[in-house]
Amino acid sequence: MQKECISVFDIFKIGIGPSSSHTLGPWRAAEQFLKALAKSAPLASIDSVQVHLYGSLAKTGKGHGTDIAVILGLSGHDPVTIDCTRIDGFLHEIASTNTMLLQGREEIAFDPKTDVTFHMAESLPFHPNGLTFVALAGTETFSETYYSIGGGFIIQENSADNNSAENTFQLPYPADSASDILKWHQQTGMSIWEIVLENEKAWRDESEARANLIHIWHVMRESIFLGCQTKGTLPGGLHVKRRAAELNQKLLQGLDCADYDRWLELVRASGDGFKYTLDWVSCFALAVNEQNASFSRVVTAPTNGAAGVIPAVLQYYVAFCNGQEEDIFRFLLTAGEIGSIFKKGATISAAMGGCQAEIGVSSAMAAAGLTQVYGGSVEQCLMAAEIAMEHHLGMTCDPVGGLVQIPCIERNTMGAIKAITASQLALQSNPGNAKVSLDNVVLTMWQTALDMNNRYKETSEGGLALNIPISLSEC
Repeated sequence: MQKECISVFDIFKIGIGPSSSHTLGPWRAAEQFLKALAKSAPLASIDSVQVHLYGSLAKTGKGHGTDIAVILGLSGHDPVTIDCTRIDGFLHEIASTNTMLLQGREEIAFDPKTDVTFHMAESLPFHPNGLTFVALAGTETFSETYYSIGGGFIIQENSADNNSAENTFQLPYPADSASDILKWHQQTGMSIWEIVLENEKAWRDESEARANLIHIWHVMRESIFLGCQTKGTLPGGLHVKRRAAELNQKLLQGLDCADYDRWLELVRASGDGFKYTLDWVSCFALAVNEQNASFSRVVTAPTNGAAGVIPAVLQYYVAFCNGQEEDIFRFLLTAGEIGSIFKKGATISAAMGGCQAEIGVSSAMAAAGLTQVYGGSVEQCLMAAEIAMEHHLGMTCDPVGGLVQIPCIERNTMGAIKAITASQLALQSNPGNAKVSLDNVVLTMWQTALDMNNRYKETSEGGLALNIPISLSEC
């Protein structure tokens, strides 16, 4: 188990789709490489930069936009602030001129076809998602290797920063497991969200934490709303038709809305039966992950591939249970802590653990968050997370064509529904009678990940990816 301090804002990161491990992580690695490079040589002295992708980053990098991410990162664009509508234009300019403005300032020769290499048959030892940057300045060579370990987290090879004080300083209530959470609860009487908030205050004051989490929610709900308004076909060559907008129109009987608030009014006013609510939960999740697949802005929760589960469940609570801003705040703090426990005790990388590490973890996070705002006890929150993950154990990652589309988009709807069901079960149960603890299921998930064949870990070499006939020139 990793001994590290993880903020809720490490779990929930604003970024660009389609993948936190294959897009956001490599993008951040490119930015970090530029910082390291600037310490060794003036950027004006750099003649060229090459990027080498290994393991899963090579095998499914085209479908996940890994090459796009590193190019944009080296060009000085940030995934939080970049204008998503201009991405194609930025890439076209680089490809047509075979030049790049390094960090947006210094022009270098750069050919995307030859300066980003996909090493399909090679994998670096530490993690399946490895990439190496090589910069040339005259006769000098500068090289750094990074690993994208899931959820947008990156590690630099042989770097003391990986165990820096930022990650290892003491929190008031350190928690590496569900048992730790229970210990602090028994000692203080605090709920999960209160324990997490006290820890967050080691980084920032409460008002900043609140404002930032509400901003996270606003990005989530915007991705839902935009996904519900956008028709067409997803990029990448599979010709997957967007479904959220069509379902949205059907459920609202063709009524149009100009903004989120009006749309929410219509969602609430147009029905309240079980089937209606179930359709909307699926629609919410589809909307986010269709946005994610289109290189649009989403929030890792805890990853991009699983970005639709938590927004869908939270939107369900806001729309149909009259959730307020304080509920959103407590939901996200609780959910974030569950994600942190899985990252420390297992993995949130599909390249390491299959889809159980992404959809499974997001479903567990959402189940705990929902149980919290429903008024559940700490024990019931942990029980809900356990139930949700228990029924994702062994789920493989087999993206068709290396794209985060089939089966990934629909899996988010399943994860959201399982989260709601797990929460309901926990709320109607006595956790004292449970035979399986959250720590049991975290350990089991990690053991399953270690046993899982690599073909089912985001390589597109097994499962549906092997059995669905396709022809993709991009891959």
